[in-house]
Amino acid sequence: MKNKYIDLIEQTFEFPQDEFRVEDGELYFNDISLMKIIGRYGTPLRITYLPKISSQIQKAKRLFKVAMAKSDYKGEYHYCYCTKSSQFSFVLHEALKNDIHIETSSAYDLNLVEALHKDGSINKDMIVICNGFKRPQYIRNIADMLNAGWNNIIPVLDNKNELEDLEDLIKVPTQLAVRIASEEEPNFDFYTSRLGIRYSDIIPFYRNLISTKKNFHLKMLHFFINTGIKDTSYYWNELAKCVSLYCDLKKICPDLDSLNIGGGLPNKTSLAMDFDYEYMVEEIVNQIKSACEAHETPEPNIYTEFGNYTVGEAGAYIFKILDIKQQNDRERWYMIDNSFMTTMPDTWGLNQRFILLPVNKWGDEYQRVFLGGLTCDSQDYYNAEAHANAIFLPTIRNRRESLYIGFFHTGAYQEAISGFGGIKHCLQPSPKHILINRDEDGNLTTEVFAPEQSYESMLDILGYKYK
Repeated sequence: MKNKYIDLIEQTFEFPQDEFRVEDGELYFNDISLMKIIGRYGTPLRITYLPKISSQIQKAKRLFKVAMAKSDYKGEYHYCYCTKSSQFSFVLHEALKNDIHIETSSAYDLNLVEALHKDGSINKDMIVICNGFKRPQYIRNIADMLNAGWNNIIPVLDNKNELEDLEDLIKVPTQLAVRIASEEEPNFDFYTSRLGIRYSDIIPFYRNLISTKKNFHLKMLHFFINTGIKDTSYYWNELAKCVSLYCDLKKICPDLDSLNIGGGLPNKTSLAMDFDYEYMVEEIVNQIKSACEAHETPEPNIYTEFGNYTVGEAGAYIFKILDIKQQNDRERWYMIDNSFMTTMPDTWGLNQRFILLPVNKWGDEYQRVFLGGLTCDSQDYYNAEAHANAIFLPTIRNRRESLYIGFFHTGAYQEAISGFGGIKHCLQPSPKHILINRDEDGNLTTEVFAPEQSYESMLDILGYKYK
């Protein structure tokens, strides 16, 4: 009878997979022995595998290059990294090895760009797309950089007033973009995105205002929908509307040459995920080309702003099961040595599912369990996977049996949402953070980016004079 955990996985999925395999009952992630990492650094543990960032970027570049070649697409492709997904220096430094550009969301993002320039990672020719609703400091930072010779800073107008605010401070010729306020998915709480300018206002806005400003040149139309890139009638309909507007705008705006389709290329959240990246990219390129041909309009350069896709699959969290709690006949709890709410807030706030696998005991029998975090909040739990409304893990009968579990593809947004190095619910500390890389010979290297958060640092933030 096949009732071991490895039997369950092999019967449910195609396994092993590119980044996951099992050897002697233990899990390897990108050919990394996680039990060796645990033996050296303990748990709870945050891992970032840096080479995955570069491989994701190169994969997307290949997909667009091949798609454009197949359709004889005349425009160029530009890959931008969306910094809000993870603003850590090690992420940016790895991503920038791949000839990319940057998309920002706030004033301090531009200070981050200046820091990259200061350490020699970029020069002033870097394309920086400035998205988001712009407070006065964001406007000033954009203007200061443009006036200082950053010629490829491209402010994306989120509302009409931003044009006037920029004009007051910018003294040099400037390329602009305009963001479309896309229609939201039918089941959303409102009909139109709060971000951007509505479709019907964009051409009059260009004709009556932007075109009259001698220092401003509209280069780019920006499009993004919250659901991301999906093979649905909703996505293709919104893309078609966007390209149609681009073609109409191009007829009166000779400077317009670029279409930014935003982010949304998905990460793998389940071993069962079968997203057809090649088909989707080819279809996007073909639909843009076909629409432009129908309107007798030159194909635009295509920009993307992939953030989660870039960094998400590089990350993992490793926890130890501290104890078992049998709360009734059906509910058996495995208690982890940290908190879901504070360490992986997407699981709590968005009901996000990540790939969950045990690190050891793959040869043991399995059982259905619930996972509990250490805070006192009733919402601090994890009870289902992306492919099933349940969790199955190797059986442990007492706390002296060491079981370690990993949540994978957690590299985007978690620290940005929960706060890094700050105060967490019930004063749960941020886990130790390890960077894993490979040297020129392909050998693994590890580095402690941040130790587990100390009580001294938290008491200091709270204003206590402990010592």
